Amino acid sequence: MISFECDYNNGAHPAVVKHLLETNAEQTLTYGFDCYTQRAKDLIRKACEQPEADIFFLVGGTQTNATVIDGMLHSYEAVITIETGHINIHEAGAIEAGGHKVIALKEHMGKLDAGDLRNYMEWFVNDESRDHLAQPGMVYISFPTEYGTIYTADEIRSINEVCREYNLKLFIDGARMGYGLAASTDITLPWLCQHCDVLYIGGTKVGALCGEAVVFPRGNAPKCFFSIIKRHGALLAKGRLTGVQFDALFSSSESAGHGEPLYMEISRHAINMAMRMKEILLGKGYQPYIDSPTNQQFVVIDNEKVHQLEQQVQFTHWGPFDEQHTICRFVTSWATTEQDLRTLEEIL
Repeated sequence: MISFECDYNNGAHPAVVKHLLETNAEQTLTYGFDCYTQRAKDLIRKACEQPEADIFFLVGGTQTNATVIDGMLHSYEAVITIETGHINIHEAGAIEAGGHKVIALKEHMGKLDAGDLRNYMEWFVNDESRDHLAQPGMVYISFPTEYGTIYTADEIRSINEVCREYNLKLFIDGARMGYGLAASTDITLPWLCQHCDVLYIGGTKVGALCGEAVVFPRGNAPKCFFSIIKRHGALLAKGRLTGVQFDALFSSSESAGHGEPLYMEISRHAINMAMRMKEILLGKGYQPYIDSPTNQQFVVIDNEKVHQLEQQVQFTHWGPFDEQHTICRFVTSWATTEQDLRTLEEIL
């Protein structure tokens, strides 16, 4: 059985495990004040080209989204996303449980359209009943999206301009940030930091056992955000767990030989594997559901073939396409090998 079910069903990249083992016997300060966490923060600031950035490490994506949104919004404010936004459909109402309404707009290939955002805000500010509504305070997008698509620089720039016009904070969910950056032709991590109020760099899905790095690029973290994290039950006593891992991920890769962080090297590997997998799927006659340039590939498969494949391959049944076909998702990761792809090709 081979697995293309998701990008976080392996343990961690060997370099991350090695660094955890090498530092395991050391006694360090707690709650993220250890030397490894501090070094990881410096490495991320360098990668973001934001020397004043405030950086915090949390364990997982839902925890991070809920904490950041609650920490940045007033109690009466809401967050705007799209119908397929992760916080709207895949987080069990975590944002609403924190007291914030999620306003869902139409999605376009998994993306938010700046024109739709502007239209909504124009309607809101001109609605005589607006004081009776949840007040929009933030826009949430994912890079890459739930459908493996990525925003262009122009698209994010336009969204950011609307946010600035209406005093909305822009939050970029980067659970798969590395894969989005590796697939993009016009967006870099420093560029993203210049065009949002907060983002997070995902580790759980990009080589770490667990962990997400929240970045407030201009040192603009909410007051007492450390305490907000703890109030959400999200503060690790052994903060070194995430710090050591990001120290490894953002250190220069030995194999790259040109100073690129390991995080980007393994992300590019996943994209290369995904493009090879796309060739295999299309070559076998499978219909693409959406054209994804990242590590998530969606194809439409006959239901009978789906039942046959799932005996030998793990993948995600994304949803029905029609009565006879299913939308299936195949995902590569830092751990995908050439042998995995050869096996998949033989099975198909």
